[in-house]
Amino acid sequence: MGLREEKKAATRELVSDVATGLFVARGFDAVTVAEVAEAARVSVNTVFNYFPTKEDLFFDRQDVVVGRLAAAARDGGVEGVRDAFLAELQREEATTGLSDTAGFWAVVEGSPALRARLRLIGELAEAALAEALGGDPEARVVAAVVAGVDRALHAEIRRRVVAGEPPAVVREAVGELASRAYGRIGF
Repeated sequence: MGLREEKKAATRELVSDVATGLFVARGFDAVTVAEVAEAARVSVNTVFNYFPTKEDLFFDRQDVVVGRLAAAARDGGVEGVRDAFLAELQREEATTGLSDTAGFWAVVEGSPALRARLRLIGELAEAALAEALGGDPEARVVAAVVAGVDRALHAEIRRRVVAGEPPAVVREAVGELASRAYGRIGF
């Protein structure tokens, strides 16, 4: 990566970190993009160059989340999705929402716009998974089931994290739940 790309990546990360701090402290709906820009010492246009919407600013890793099921399926089918989830859980991958995220998820719960975006991200992930599995009607049905299990497992992580359970306890309980759930659907 060249110097220009490094500076862009650093600016994007700074803006995202500042925004997340403000959103967690004050709530998503109470913070404006102008306030984020001011706190990050960049222009509002700079914020929008990196994040087209305020929701994109909050869910700054949504592209990774949308693509993760499809990538796992391309590497190993539905079993690959299960195995990838379990591996992500064990290493406390940031997108699992397992560690240091109680404030983040409380912000989501407090904002109808963020809850709607979370549903959209889930729908996009399911569509990408369906394409990775072949894109035919059967693939779409299998993707709906697998994506539903994935969403339910992530919802269980969020519920437990917000309730204050330690990451190690959540990881073990959700890992066991994932194994049972995927077993019930035949994987």
